[in-house]
Amino acid sequence: MSALIEVRGLKMHFPVGGRLFSGGKRILKAVDGVDFSVERGQTFAIVGESGCGKTTVGRSLIHLYTPTAGEVLFDGNPVNRQNVHQFRRNMQMVFQDPYSSLNPRMTVSDIIGEALDIHRLFRTKAERRERVEELMLLVGLNADHARRYAHEFSGGQRQRIGIARALAVNPKFIVCDEPVSALDVSIQAQIINTFEDLQNKLGIAYLFIAHDLLIVQHMSRRIAVMYLGKLVELAGADELCEHPIHPYSVSLMSAVPVPDPESARARRRIVLEGATHDLLENPQVRAAYLG
Repeated sequence: MSALIEVRGLKMHFPVGGRLFSGGKRILKAVDGVDFSVERGQTFAIVGESGCGKTTVGRSLIHLYTPTAGEVLFDGNPVNRQNVHQFRRNMQMVFQDPYSSLNPRMTVSDIIGEALDIHRLFRTKAERRERVEELMLLVGLNADHARRYAHEFSGGQRQRIGIARALAVNPKFIVCDEPVSALDVSIQAQIINTFEDLQNKLGIAYLFIAHDLLIVQHMSRRIAVMYLGKLVELAGADELCEHPIHPYSVSLMSAVPVPDPESARARRRIVLEGATHDLLENPQVRAAYLG
């Protein structure tokens, strides 16, 4: 099976500086040479601690950030700053925060229908309304609520609105940037099931970015572990979770909660020791600049 998405040597460097620095601007290497591929209709996951560059990979891949270097191929065709608009319908994103990612001044109908307007994917207003209602039903929302505003919905419902917005243009690939981390645990399973149902129905490929290794193992076919801007390990989901090789991967797996108290007491938490290499020479600003 040929890959839908291929990423080769992706780099995203940010110049940082100001009064904190006496020597002028320095370069923050948020993503520094990343290679992977996403197969059609499959889920590829990236895990790692906060600040390792996971979100930056996702945003660079669909050119919300223009990559510093490297190559992104969609269905064998290079995606760059000049032609990215040609790929917008096929590459979408579901954001982490369902509260800040939706415009509070727009109704649900306008939020979901905005992409339909931009790409002119309807002929009449009735056709547009039917498409919006169809998308709402597809993600588990009541179509009668299309005229409501985002603040009238719960966090889980808002994330469903964000998913429906991404689906409006019939994409082949969606970047899911920690889409359940801001939700209650009871709601997370519902949203994960929604993603899986949509993948089975529509054949969508996902880049799934997350902290929770149990969710990632359940969702993904392959998992990459990211550390300080680099992928340090990449393997099949079960293989990585059962037999991690890199010390950082081993440490991550040892931190996964175990529901059985007896097993939890028998486990040994593996903590990495020694100084952590910093992406900036000044460690005081790393947390401030690395998203």
